[in-house]
Amino acid sequence: MSSKPRDKHAKPVNQRRILVVDDEPLNMKLFALTLSKRGYEVVQAADGYHGFVLAHDNQPHLIVMDVRMPQLSGLEVARTLKESIHTKDIPLVIATAFLIDEAALRDSKCDGYLPKPFVIKDFISLVDSLIDGKRTAIATG
Repeated sequence: MSSKPRDKHAKPVNQRRILVVDDEPLNMKLFALTLSKRGYEVVQAADGYHGFVLAHDNQPHLIVMDVRMPQLSGLEVARTLKESIHTKDIPLVIATAFLIDEAALRDSKCDGYLPKPFVIKDFISLVDSLIDGKRTAIATG
């Protein structure tokens, strides 16, 4: 029986679920490919409203959210999720190419910030640290 070679950088994560909310198909593909190669289950939403619904329905271990999206902005969704008793403890990373001031990030109550474009290694490090319970992280890209 032949076995598929394993990614030497991947570590077992027991199929932890990550919700990625981004309206850019290329960004979504990059996030999904990167995370699935690390063993994470990836749930996807292309707008803020569906991201909000999926966060409640799927109870992911982490949420990665863009800011500028149709229907609801990522900052609005982040703030609402962090105020809900059902989703407040899910770590949430804001990932955006747009400049966001510190006050807006604080108001969103996000646990991490990832400026786009980013270095894959920094993204994985941020995700792993938040999934492992180390709160509030910033990747500098």
